[in-house]
Amino acid sequence: MSSTAPGKVVSAPTPPGITPRLTAVLAVACGAIISNIYYAQPLVAPISRSLHMPVRLSGLVVTLSQLGFGAGLLLVVPLADLLENRRLVIVMLAVTCLGLAGVALSGSTDTFLLAAFVVGLGSIAAQVLVPLAAHLAPDDQRGRVIGNVMGGLIGGIMLARPLASLLAASFGWRTVFEVSCVGMMVLAVVLRRVLPVRDPGLDHQDHRPRYGQLLASMLRMLRLRTLQRRIAYQMLAFAAFNLFWTAIPLMLAERFGLTQRGIALFALAGAGGTLAAPLAGRLADRGLTRQLTLMVPVMMAACFLTTRWAAGAGSLLVLVAASVILDGCVQINQVTSQRVIYALQPQARGRINGIYMAMMFVGGACGSSLGTVTEADGGWALTALAGAGLGLLAFALVLTERASVPRRP
Repeated sequence: MSSTAPGKVVSAPTPPGITPRLTAVLAVACGAIISNIYYAQPLVAPISRSLHMPVRLSGLVVTLSQLGFGAGLLLVVPLADLLENRRLVIVMLAVTCLGLAGVALSGSTDTFLLAAFVVGLGSIAAQVLVPLAAHLAPDDQRGRVIGNVMGGLIGGIMLARPLASLLAASFGWRTVFEVSCVGMMVLAVVLRRVLPVRDPGLDHQDHRPRYGQLLASMLRMLRLRTLQRRIAYQMLAFAAFNLFWTAIPLMLAERFGLTQRGIALFALAGAGGTLAAPLAGRLADRGLTRQLTLMVPVMMAACFLTTRWAAGAGSLLVLVAASVILDGCVQINQVTSQRVIYALQPQARGRINGIYMAMMFVGGACGSSLGTVTEADGGWALTALAGAGLGLLAFALVLTERASVPRRP
């Protein structure tokens, strides 16, 4: 197994191995980077007041960064299959820093929204690192490595909201983005030192594909039945995840009287579900992918039904436990799915990851909208039933998988 020392050029076909230290760095890096598109979620009100933003535009505080991230998934992440990965990550971190500085210094709505889009665009650096980690890992350890790295990424998503709330409550909302900007600069220096140099272009010396050809190939990849199914499973899981975390703060404030700080602590406790990712990776490496795929939607449906009872009974502790299990289920499905899809076409992991994650975020956006509507129309009882329905729909879809897979000759 060859070294992954900085400066060593790694071509696409042969995984050079990955050390526990590098895995830990990638996990922390992914979590820190992805947090940038979630910091604004709990800060919509203070940001809108500070910038005198019209109420009808306040939702764009969060939406613009997510749109930028989605654009990056489809237009930038595929470049990981063509350009040297370390350089691409550093460039996108520089873009992120530019956007974060713009957000922190913005004095008008237009400036803020433009900078928020840039933050989202640059934050796709995390989605370049994930397939890079999969490439560096040997086949028999790929699930474990992906699980560890995704644990860091989802941990960043879960921790971003409470940390932003706590920091903004003490120092103001601009401090959140200033601190993150400095953090991204430090991270760029660290990654520049520890990441191996992987140039996929070495595999295309005879015919280096053009950017347009790269994007066109993504449409052909959508014909892969396995990729279609894994996208569907994770879209439903992430929709349920976003439905829960969009509606639960409203219910906690109304029924339990929690303040913004209390809701932040609830979200912090729910982040315990990130511990499921490394375990899921190890189990997937042992050939238990289908069992995990069947288990996840059933447990998600059970969690939502449990929260329906807990909300009526006033049991905050049960709600916390259910949120941890629900987050763990989403992690398990994510890790097992990525292990499967990264094995489909190893030379196209960047493009496959871009397609997969873009569709996942579409599902998440639909879940957020559904959470808002159900909480407004029927309270938590209707929201919990909607979440359980998403889980049962995913379970029904998984049950059809065996019949649809063609037999090998």
